[in-house]
Amino acid sequence: MAKHKHIVLTSHPGPSSKKPISVQWGAKEPMERRPVIGSLSNPKHRNVIGTHSGSYAVYRALAIASGKLQSNHRADLTNTAPAEKIGPHPSWYDQDKIVCLDPLGGVVGEVFTSYYEQGYDIRPTIAITKANINMPELQDAVARGVFKADGQIVKNNGNLVVTKAAIDPVWYLPGIAKRLNVEESLLRRVLFQQMGGMFPELVTRPDLHLFLPPIGGTTVYIVGNVSHISDPTKKLAVRVHDECNGSDVFGSDICTCRPYLVHGIEVCIQTAQEEGVGVIVYFRKEGRALGEVTKFLVYNARKRQSGGDRADAYFPRTECVAGVQDMRFQELMPDVLHWLGITKIDRFVSMSDMKYNAIVSSGIEIVKRVPIPDELVPDDAQVEIAAKKAAGYYTDGEVPDDATLSTIKERELL
Repeated sequence: MAKHKHIVLTSHPGPSSKKPISVQWGAKEPMERRPVIGSLSNPKHRNVIGTHSGSYAVYRALAIASGKLQSNHRADLTNTAPAEKIGPHPSWYDQDKIVCLDPLGGVVGEVFTSYYEQGYDIRPTIAITKANINMPELQDAVARGVFKADGQIVKNNGNLVVTKAAIDPVWYLPGIAKRLNVEESLLRRVLFQQMGGMFPELVTRPDLHLFLPPIGGTTVYIVGNVSHISDPTKKLAVRVHDECNGSDVFGSDICTCRPYLVHGIEVCIQTAQEEGVGVIVYFRKEGRALGEVTKFLVYNARKRQSGGDRADAYFPRTECVAGVQDMRFQELMPDVLHWLGITKIDRFVSMSDMKYNAIVSSGIEIVKRVPIPDELVPDDAQVEIAAKKAAGYYTDGEVPDDATLSTIKERELL
């Protein structure tokens, strides 16, 4: 009979167990703050709920179960350090500014060397590299004179040179609860219940304040000089974009997602070529965080209803299927901007009042909003634009007044 290892169903320490390293969220010195340890090589070292790689952890489990990966594999992080330096910034040490990512996640090999020497398996949650982007719309923009191929930011073949950062979520639960204005105990209980009891430590381990949720992360694309991002004397353009695979990748014309993404990149390039810098933040929140299956169900419901696809039924049909119009929780979105050290955005490429409100409420100034040009809106996406304008999603390039912001906030709380 095959022998099986003893499986611990929860990570609650026994009376004689050594307590894990406690992370002091917001502490300025790394050794005072201490590392996030979500790896599984030594359960006694773990000081978080969940594990690394978000939803990809499931594939790791399949690889181990099938014998393709050793469960005790430890990553060799030689030469994986960031290709560009970002931070530290004052916002890194403000536990209210950043609650859903680890600001030190990209430099753990640098600041926690002594822990590695003691055998702690600390994995980065942020990686920063350089790359080229090739999009046919950008090559067309060069041909139309929207911006020029300068050989540095935009190469002669139309490739765009970027610095990009991949960020896995690290949730500081007390901060998440405070941001959403709920009790931490309630947040933990609902997370536990609504994920089918996957993480019992949410309710059994109040001493663990960090959670690595099994969700997609965020990618940041930086156009131009990285050091200019936190310099308020330099022009900064920002596009905050939520994933839409059908449009962003495959060009579906029922929405404005890819056209607005491309327009945001164009504005970022123009700003960088004016000695400024551009930032595209790409969140994995498919279908307003409702998911692609729900999105496609809503598409069917909209198209098959009496009278066809209509602006007045755009959001009601979504609510009928999903129970809510939007689950992106933009209140958490500005954290990545604070990680970048942003204090002022000169060109915010978005008409979304909810995004604007979240950013400004977090203490970042927005000087101007840049709407999508009418000529970039596909014919089939006119219903989306009309519905969002009628619902108060959009403000055409203007900063909303206090009364509008109050209405937006009331709608978010409903």
